[in-house]
Amino acid sequence: MRYADGGGLSERGRATREAVRLQAAQWFAQDVPAAEIARRLRVSTNAVYTWRRRWRAEGEAGLASKGPGGSSCRLDQPRLDRLAQALEQGPAVHGFGEDQRWTLARVADLIARLFHTRYTLHGVSYLLHRMGFSPQVPAHRAIERDEQAIATWRREVWPAGKR
Repeated sequence: MRYADGGGLSERGRATREAVRLQAAQWFAQDVPAAEIARRLRVSTNAVYTWRRRWRAEGEAGLASKGPGGSSCRLDQPRLDRLAQALEQGPAVHGFGEDQRWTLARVADLIARLFHTRYTLHGVSYLLHRMGFSPQVPAHRAIERDEQAIATWRREVWPAGKR
């Protein structure tokens, strides 16, 4: 499965499955029994019966891949890009000042504010995963953190203390 695509088979996987169904269609035309086709293709006999029914009704076109399954994303690519930019800016920029962590509830609220579209927490999780984000345990850092002072301390003070 390719979870970045929302689950299901990749394009190559769908093509492979379609090739199996088309091979079965050739054997349907030769009147090979369904059980024999299932054995040769290593699939269930129920699948073969379903394919044969579709083949009789629609021909080989009935066995063609219908593309990726599942519902499509309610946000188009420009909106997904805008969401990714908003997430990179951090929670404080968007009014979440108590701590610097993105939660699913906060991201759902951000999506609702930016795009007037509601997502469940589970849907937000799928969306973020599809966008390449993964759950992280945050490093607790103060907002007032001074990176330059820390770098100076590491470079000058800490080595002196080790001696």
